[in-house]
Amino acid sequence: MTSSFSRRELIGWIMVAGAGLIPPTLSRQAVAAEARKEDGPTDEEMVTPGEDLMREHGVLRRVFLVYEECSRRLEAPEEVSSEILTSAASIIRRVIEDYHEKLEEDYLFPRFEKADKLTELVGTLRAQHQGGRRLTDAIQRLATAEGLKDEDSRRQIRQSVRSFIRMYRPHAAREDTVLFPAFHSVVSRQEYGDLGEVFEDKEHELFGEEGFERIVEEVAALERVLGIYDLAQFTARP
Repeated sequence: MTSSFSRRELIGWIMVAGAGLIPPTLSRQAVAAEARKEDGPTDEEMVTPGEDLMREHGVLRRVFLVYEECSRRLEAPEEVSSEILTSAASIIRRVIEDYHEKLEEDYLFPRFEKADKLTELVGTLRAQHQGGRRLTDAIQRLATAEGLKDEDSRRQIRQSVRSFIRMYRPHAAREDTVLFPAFHSVVSRQEYGDLGEVFEDKEHELFGEEGFERIVEEVAALERVLGIYDLAQFTARP
């Protein structure tokens, strides 16, 4: 859990430290933490545009695990909660499509197109964004309590989920290994740093000050319900 100190609490810590009741190093750590909060993030603490986008791909990949487990249960067939599927699709819609992809479409793709670099890749990525949104629409429309009782709807959900994952695994990998590293070549160092702040501001505007952490916890909650949260269970056995 992240600790935060009010000014009154901070003064209290300083007074106690001055009386020799706690180790001076600990009091200095508290003061330093408060100073960073007052002064804003340092260069080392700033999230760069590439890091911001890549950690959202991490959220995307964790939703893949949720989708895959739901798909497995639909095919088994086993019971699947409509709330889990719609919650997973909502994370894709809110975080990936309406935020992450919007950043790419507004700030990355136009700069590559203006520089006439990786334009074929950008065109493919744009088309895949549109395809992904159509698949999310289908999942949200079909994944109702009634829909999950219908075999044809269950089949269509499985097909949509599999198509989404099949498209986005190479999509995200190509962005991580080609597009994002090349972004440095189409913007100045100053512009790259400024965009990091723009991305952070937009994230906080949409999701709050600890938006990313809350989003990760949303995904983790779905993983726990499905019994796929424990990372150790995926370890290869000798």
